Amino acid sequence: MPISPIHAGISLHRNNVQVSGNPLGQPVLFAHGFGGSQESWQLVTPAFLDDCLVVVFDHVGSGGSDVSAYDRGKYDSLHGYADDILEIITELGLRDVVYVGHCVSGIMGILAANRSPELFSKLVLVGPSPRYVADEDYVGGFTQDAIDDMLDSLDSNYLGWSSVMAPTIMGNSDRPQLGEDLTASFSTVDPAIAAHFARVTFLSDNRRDLADVVVPTLVLQSTDDVIAPLAVGQYVTEQIAGSTFVVMTSRGHVPNLSDPDEVAGHIRSFLD
Repeated sequence: MPISPIHAGISLHRNNVQVSGNPLGQPVLFAHGFGGSQESWQLVTPAFLDDCLVVVFDHVGSGGSDVSAYDRGKYDSLHGYADDILEIITELGLRDVVYVGHCVSGIMGILAANRSPELFSKLVLVGPSPRYVADEDYVGGFTQDAIDDMLDSLDSNYLGWSSVMAPTIMGNSDRPQLGEDLTASFSTVDPAIAAHFARVTFLSDNRRDLADVVVPTLVLQSTDDVIAPLAVGQYVTEQIAGSTFVVMTSRGHVPNLSDPDEVAGHIRSFLD
């Protein structure tokens, strides 16, 4: 279902929103993670085109978004991205949305759904993490020193950092093309925006928001995920009442690219 010029509102242009599939079907909104774009869902969405209204978009600064709309003040918090998500849903006139968020976009979806739960029917969180820094009572995956070193590397040489870290984040070293594809995706993001987005992402702490989720939630967890390890997925599930936890056979942090059929299958089962 193409967006007509009449309905191409501010957020739809700003976030390069694309709508396809069945206009009468269940709306499914896919949100990409750090360093990605809507292209990161291109192998998953075909499984939903026949009977769902499929919506994809780019966070401002990524993909085909309007980079001129980037406001450091607004996007100095994940709440700024949650605002965009709610604006997209509102401008498209959607209800009962199934929101699928990868990585930090899972937390953005939680923030949006907590604010306007009536707009959402289900949440699917793929490799989410409410906090990336470990503390005494929480295993987050990284020490504060490791996060600080990573952010310094991003600030000084984003492309160099991407070429080293993207294959590690992807995992699946036996399939090097996947790491190369993720590196290419990272390189399309404006380095200054990417560095700011990374700082907001990796220094965020949204653990308290998990208990406020009232929308039925599925947490999808890969093995060997260096960004959001198993303990984090378990924590998210424990904190969201009634949520469902699935440990997939996929490896690495980007199963929507490395194992799209498995991701699509679990989402479909949750919808059905």
